[in-house]
Parts: sequence; C-alpha cells; structure tokens
Amino acid sequence: MGLGWAGAAFADGPQAVLDNGLVRVVVELPGSPESFYRGDRFDWSGVISSLKYAGHEYYPVWWAKYDAKVEDYIFAPEGITAGKDSGATGPVEEFMNEDGLPLGFAEAKPGETFVKIGVGMLRRPDDKPYSHYFDYEIVDPQPWKVQVTRTSVTFTQRVVDPRSGYGYLYTKVLRLVPGQPRMVIDHTLKNIGRLPIATTVYDHNFLALDHEPTGPAFSVTMAYPITPDKPDRPTQPELGGAEGDRVVLHRELKEMEIFRVYMRGTESAKENDIRVENAHAGAGVEITGDHPLYRAQLWSTREATGMEPHIRLKATPGETIHWSYGYRYYTLPKKN
Repeated sequence: MGLGWAGAAFADGPQAVLDNGLVRVVVELPGSPESFYRGDRFDWSGVISSLKYAGHEYYPVWWAKYDAKVEDYIFAPEGITAGKDSGATGPVEEFMNEDGLPLGFAEAKPGETFVKIGVGMLRRPDDKPYSHYFDYEIVDPQPWKVQVTRTSVTFTQRVVDPRSGYGYLYTKVLRLVPGQPRMVIDHTLKNIGRLPIATTVYDHNFLALDHEPTGPAFSVTMAYPITPDKPDRPTQPELGGAEGDRVVLHRELKEMEIFRVYMRGTESAKENDIRVENAHAGAGVEITGDHPLYRAQLWSTREATGMEPHIRLKATPGETIHWSYGYRYYTLPKKN
C-alpha cells in the first residue's frame, strides 16, 4: 500500500519531529496552504502521520490515493481513496454535540456562520442537514500559534463568532514522556463567547499498525463488559463482535468490508481505558482518558482501525475546562 497523498502532494507540508529516544513522532502542522490536513471535519492540531516505537509503525497513511472531490472515502481497484475531510491520520479529534452538529449550526440560516472547534468559523451554504463530509467555507481563518520543542508541540487557536455567539480559546499540547514509550495529549478550552458550550469530542485513532490487515490477530479490550449501543444498527456476527470486555474478529476483512461495533459508555473515568493489539504484529497501544466515556465506537476496514472514545464537555461563558488522553505503546510476543 503506497503512501499516496502524504508521500507525494504533501511531502513539503510543515512538520515537527518529536523524539524521546524511544518513540519518534511526525506531527503535521496546521495553517499552511501545504498542510497535510485541511478538511473541516477534524481538529487541525495534533495530526500524526508517523509514530514509531520498537520497530513498529502505528499511524502510517492508511489510504492509497487522495481525491478532494470524494466524500469520506471510497474503495477503488487500486485501494482506498480518501477525501478531504476524512483523509487524516493518527489520533485526530472531532467536536460535535449529541445530535451530531457543530456549535450554532442548527440556528444558522443559509449564508450565516457556525463554529467547529479546532477548525474555526464556517459558513452554512443552504438549508441541507449538516454533513461532516461536506466542504464548508472557512470564514476569516484564524491562525494557529505553534510552539515546538524536542519532545512536544503546543497548538493554540482563538476563534470568536459574533453572529452565533460562540467563541473559544483552544490549546492542545502533544508531548512524549521522558524515558517511557508514552505520549500524552492535554487539552484546554476556554469559553470566550456569550453562549455556553455543550459538545462531545471523540478521538478517531486511525491505527494502521505495520500495515497489518485487520483480522483475528487484532483485538480491542475495554475496562468494562461491553454493552451494545445503537441497537437499531445491524450487527455483523459473521465478521466478529463483542465477547465480554473484548472485541474480536473471526476472519480477516476483505477489500471493501467495513466492521463496526457501537458500545455504551460508563459512569467512571477509571473505565476510560482501552487496549488495541495485533498479536501478529506483536504490538499494541493502551489509550486512557480522564473523563467518563459517553459512548465508544470501533470502525475498521482491512487497512485501518479506529477505536473511538467519546466524551462530553461543557463550559459556561468565561469557564476553562481541561481533558487529557494518555497513550502507552508496547510490544507482545509475536505470533506467526
């Protein structure tokens, strides 16, 4: 599977390389016409196109080709083609309320503005429902302030939309822990608008570990017994499913197959603890958070897996809130 978009058209985009002697991370920086990710679905800060630990690659580019005209992604004979809004890599985040809408979208009339945290102020073009695959116009793009050290990157963006009443000062710090195979992503969000902020955020965690195909060697282990969410969605028992606190696959996914599992959340932040492993690759990652899970979702194709923890966030005008994710990378006895 080739590098496609990242390996060609965006080779000259701004990057920061972090290294603590154990983990090496390539972070794609926002705000440039050549930046790796310029869609309006995911937060522009903290996009990772490579993370290497102990000879394993965790977040390589998972598609074969990029086409800005594609919505989401499509399966093609040469492999997956990713579109502008889903062509992201690594632990990227998206902010939406529980109805799946950005701040102020429901109230915006055609031509008026709304706010997507981590992107900026966008324009609603018509009266159609919101789609995070639609290429909305970014109005008055607000610059990102970026500070880089050998083991960390700090991103800051300030956005105020007078029309909708929403505004935020957002800071994300991505840092490697000295002497450990760990990465931490700390967030601070200050509400500088006149309206309260109520949103959810999830981390897509695009994992394409060593480009291993998704199959029985892969597993997800939660910190609590899995209870299905969204019972109206069909299950896929022929592919796999939840067994106690684990999600397992019965066979290797074929090209064009998509495997999903929807899971209810928990009341305790201690249970926001997820391990994703591939026994054939002999590696895994543990993802922890400091907020209770609102819900969780697993999305997989043959090429990549996204284990998505969702949390709720609220901030009254003038209030500052914080949340954090921790990542621990580790190896396993390799199986043939």
